[in-house]
Amino acid sequence: MNKDKQRVEKAPVDQEIAEELGENHQATSLVTPLRKDAFDLTDDQKIAAIEEHFAAIMHALGLDLKDESLSGTPYRVAKMYVKEIFSGLNPTNRPVARKFSNKYAYADMVLEKNINVTSFCEHHFLPFIGKAHVAYISSGKVIGLSKINRIVDFYSRRPQVQERLTLQIADELKRSLESEDVAVFLECKHLCVSTRGIKDRQSSTVTTEYSGQFRKKVTQQRFIDYILADTEM
Repeated sequence: MNKDKQRVEKAPVDQEIAEELGENHQATSLVTPLRKDAFDLTDDQKIAAIEEHFAAIMHALGLDLKDESLSGTPYRVAKMYVKEIFSGLNPTNRPVARKFSNKYAYADMVLEKNINVTSFCEHHFLPFIGKAHVAYISSGKVIGLSKINRIVDFYSRRPQVQERLTLQIADELKRSLESEDVAVFLECKHLCVSTRGIKDRQSSTVTTEYSGQFRKKVTQQRFIDYILADTEM
């Protein structure tokens, strides 16, 4: 592999600012920060590079990589990063949300609730897990319900902050539906809060994005009422 491809370039780190950003879970942009050469390497090349670097991390921690239980861990972690938990970084995995005409002229709210969210905090690379509730009002087009789940999953599978994830889901739905009438509600527990730092296991974080008709208080309230409604089948 080209050694220049492996060289890590990063800005000098002010440790105080780094800690402040991490503890406050602050994002620096709406768009996930990616280099222009982010996809020059194949998945297999990325797995090989990550495997090597993760082995170095384990070695620095004092772990014995000759042990049978640990020897395959760098490869397993590398494959997991590229193929699974960070697969949403690759635009080729973006779900195609085919639009259909709203022939039955349904003009009210469509709500998909309790969508599983599993993402990873970009500050500590620890999971945050919860539920997404997504609604839209058709402007003449509809998409398959499973596509909403796939959109949530795609943007979750990358290093994230919850605020950005909420906005990215909303923006993708607006593009897919050709409608501004979209609402997104996320509630998640962050392991970087529960397993380190303050170690609070009870708190959860709620983020929302309302656009179009959902900016009206009455429509927002209906959306929230539907989320809270006990509709267990």
